[in-house]
Amino acid sequence: MALKNYNPTSPARRGLILVDKTGLHKGGPVKSLSEGKRKTGGRNNKGHVTSRGIAGGHKQKYRIIDFKRRKWDMAATVERIEYDPNRTAFIALLKYEDGTLAYIIAPQRLAVGDSVIAGEKVDTKPGNAMLLGQMPVGTICHNVEMKPGKGGQIARSAGAYVQIVGRDRGMVIVRLNSGEQRYLRSDCMGTVGAVSNPDNQNQNFGKAGRTRWKGRRPLTRGVAKNPVDHPHGGGEGRTSGGRHPVTPWGKPTKGARTRKNKQTDKMIIRSRHAKKKR
Repeated sequence: MALKNYNPTSPARRGLILVDKTGLHKGGPVKSLSEGKRKTGGRNNKGHVTSRGIAGGHKQKYRIIDFKRRKWDMAATVERIEYDPNRTAFIALLKYEDGTLAYIIAPQRLAVGDSVIAGEKVDTKPGNAMLLGQMPVGTICHNVEMKPGKGGQIARSAGAYVQIVGRDRGMVIVRLNSGEQRYLRSDCMGTVGAVSNPDNQNQNFGKAGRTRWKGRRPLTRGVAKNPVDHPHGGGEGRTSGGRHPVTPWGKPTKGARTRKNKQTDKMIIRSRHAKKKR
């Protein structure tokens, strides 16, 4: 998909750059594969705001995506590629030989009419799903499981991918986009190819209102507040905070490590925080 520029007929359109979606399906989703989605406004079951900056936004329907790909050895045809408001990637509607319909995350270079299949060992073609242990070393894949049968958890966002870099003791070594290298069980599933819509990160929404349509409210910087409202607040003149970034309640943020699962530390070969060699 290419990027689309607009004529400067208004201040907001002057810098507007969006992904060209002319090749996508024009109608709504399949009714049996979609369900209603209620907005929370960032509030929990007691009505208290637990996630700030969430409110408004356009009404959305949730599309039920098949992250597991466990319908093995049955070919499916790509009926259409669709936009999904719940994720940055596009989705593909599959029709299996038995007439069953399913949505999957659409990889790059997958077109309408293509045939895809899932199985223990299949061709390394975009959209095909197979066990990580059966993929050749160097394969680019997405929608990768961390536990067999749980469904894909890694590399599901627009343009994301994981690369198989080796095998060791019945495990597969993968390299993530963050630079992290880790072991995964060889009986986990993955889908060949990188996720569609790689130009998502190059969009310029042009105005604040377009972000509000996505349900995101403005966030006031801590350094612009008073000391009573934020730890970064106050000071004579403009300040940069004077301490490491924290939340309004004093908890470290912006890069502070929060990982506490020491049981799976042994699965990580190279941390994403490791300093790169010059």
